[in-house]
Amino acid sequence: MLKLLHVEDDPDIREIAKLSLELSGEFEVIQCESGPDALRTVEGYTPDVLLLDMMMPGMTGQETLERMRAVPHLANIPAIFMTARAQEVEHEALRAIGAAEVISKPFDPMSLPDQIKAALK
Repeated sequence: MLKLLHVEDDPDIREIAKLSLELSGEFEVIQCESGPDALRTVEGYTPDVLLLDMMMPGMTGQETLERMRAVPHLANIPAIFMTARAQEVEHEALRAIGAAEVISKPFDPMSLPDQIKAALK
């Protein structure tokens, strides 16, 4: 079972993603509603994969990842971004900073588990 840390400020999206991932039977999902919340969570938790919303108030997904990369036990955890921004140039910029994948919103809950597994290969 893969340990996934999902960071998303929208409670509806958190709920849909959690249901989708847990129903697949392949993910243990821990959720946080902000970058600072996620940074506190990972002090005592090491996920196998990060699923980060890009646009969040206070700290973006990119800023959250940059802060996590400075923590030794998180330096090499695969990161996947979810964003409503569909421009390929923005997706390429996220891949350039180490994103394993970029998933566009709105996402398909039925294919989310497979998209994450494919990104980890």
